[in-house]
Amino acid sequence: MPSRLAAAFAVLLLLAGCGRESLHSQESFVFGTRVEVLVWGGDEARARAATAEVLREFDRLHRAYHAWQPSELTALNDAIAAGRPHEVSAELAALIIEAQAMAKQGEYLFDPGIGALVKLWGFHDDTFKPQLPDAEKLAALKKVRPSIARLTLQDRRVASADFFVALDFGGYLKGVALDRASAIIKATGINNALINIGGNVMALGSKGGTPWRVGIQHPRASTPLATLDLKDGEAIGTSGDYQRYFELDGRRYSHVLDPRTAEPAVGTQALTVLIAPREQAGLWSDVASKPLFVAGDDWRRLAGKFGITQVLRVDAAGRIEITEALRPRLKFEGGVPP
Repeated sequence: MPSRLAAAFAVLLLLAGCGRESLHSQESFVFGTRVEVLVWGGDEARARAATAEVLREFDRLHRAYHAWQPSELTALNDAIAAGRPHEVSAELAALIIEAQAMAKQGEYLFDPGIGALVKLWGFHDDTFKPQLPDAEKLAALKKVRPSIARLTLQDRRVASADFFVALDFGGYLKGVALDRASAIIKATGINNALINIGGNVMALGSKGGTPWRVGIQHPRASTPLATLDLKDGEAIGTSGDYQRYFELDGRRYSHVLDPRTAEPAVGTQALTVLIAPREQAGLWSDVASKPLFVAGDDWRRLAGKFGITQVLRVDAAGRIEITEALRPRLKFEGGVPP
């Protein structure tokens, strides 16, 4: 299996020459992946302070809402499993309300309430094993189909009649972090930066007047499938079956789970969304790719429901589908789109 770290980070390509003396970069490992914040030009001390603040916020979010190490989120999940109401912070209450709305809009094909299913498949850990889950437990979860929709909030008090609900913000929090990072950087007066969280990328401004260029990872090769230049305020995110997966008896099982079947989604190798500048562009770049991935051949209808017009999909057979709005933006190897 290819390195999950390498696969996740390969999306970022500083392809055009950019004098390193004008580029400030800080890296970290958080959210289970490599993150990098790049600032172009300006005062070095200001850039250093801004990127350090961004990485501190990433670390805080990671610790506060970790799904299987002790955190505010695991405390809530423990209370739900025990049938107890639980008071959460104002921030977590807001995240739950927001995630409920986005899950509903995506017809619950992406549902942060399936943490128990993620754990059963072994994807709650960074050292998951190539083995199938217990058949009886899997059947029970499939029958119940736990969902974030079954959480109720009164002020900051969270309760659920479904004890199988367990929150996992793994497919949601990177988007939150992108938007937080953008706000932090802009507040310091910095206009040109690139934020990369394991392949979820947001661009601010440019690098010396040249657009930030990124690559879309090929799901079955170590090279980019295509590249494109990001405009100020755009964000891009990809869901794929090539970052976190295991193979057993010739079949690939990826971490992108279909709540309808309680099994890894099939039909798509990778799906990328490009989000135009808008409020919560980072969040949408992280969240929207998941239900479109799970939707399979129905992805265009769901993209229309989200109002997302720039999508690239690689189906299970390796065929590439591109929306007309995105096609002119892409540069393919050899200059010829598939």
